[in-house]
Amino acid sequence: MSKLLFLSFFKKKKPAATKPKTTSPTVTKPKKSNEEIAKRKGELGEYKIDIQLDQLPKEYRHLSDLMLHNPKAKSDYSQIDHVVITPYGIFTIETKNYQGTIYGGKDRKTWLVNGKFKMMNPFVQNYGHIEALKRTIDKSYHDTFISMVSFTKRCTFKVDLDYRHILSDELIVYDVELSDFIHRKVSVLKIQHNEPLLTEQDIASIHHTFTEANIIDSKLREEHTRALKDNTSSALPSPSSTCTICNKSVSDKVTKFCLANKKFAGKIYCYEHQKGVLN
Repeated sequence: MSKLLFLSFFKKKKPAATKPKTTSPTVTKPKKSNEEIAKRKGELGEYKIDIQLDQLPKEYRHLSDLMLHNPKAKSDYSQIDHVVITPYGIFTIETKNYQGTIYGGKDRKTWLVNGKFKMMNPFVQNYGHIEALKRTIDKSYHDTFISMVSFTKRCTFKVDLDYRHILSDELIVYDVELSDFIHRKVSVLKIQHNEPLLTEQDIASIHHTFTEANIIDSKLREEHTRALKDNTSSALPSPSSTCTICNKSVSDKVTKFCLANKKFAGKIYCYEHQKGVLN
């Protein structure tokens, strides 16, 4: 018996049965469309701006995503990204979520992104927004508007230098410097005016008026969005650019060359009239 026990001690133990590995099927996430990515980037950009606006002085009031009736707009409405009401002016802010080099000038109805993609001059667009806002308030406030256009830091500006000058009432800024430009502009206006242009009561009244005029009906907002998409192609002029002097059509290559040349100040010239500017 002891011999059997001794031999059993050296017997190899059978390895424990291992369960076959089960591989779970890999779930591939659906790729986001370009429209979804752009929307997400836009939301992040708006979030960055909202944080800045929330940190402005308490006596300032601001509103975001206003939609007002505007009979002069093709959709009958104007959608305004942000409005900031301060004692020294009403800042109307249009935000853009582009990436690349922005070419534009005050006398151009359309601007270019990277020298080839067309966009409406954002200050012309913002002018329509300001006019819609003016219709809701007393005329005594109409001269207090300042137009601002905000781009992301993924952009580089090749625009009229006046747009970056703090004395201008049309300012182009990067989203991260929006609040800084508002502070600087207000500081300049304080020097220009002995007293605030808007009292605390004025600010409250204007804020209330804009809030009351804001259209929040989801169906009307959806109709407005559809109308904008339908009118995008017709809102822009024909693809060919023309010479500022003779109105002669020029190629995209000539257009890019002119917009990239500082001497042309954002204007387009045909070959013949380029010589007069460069010489």
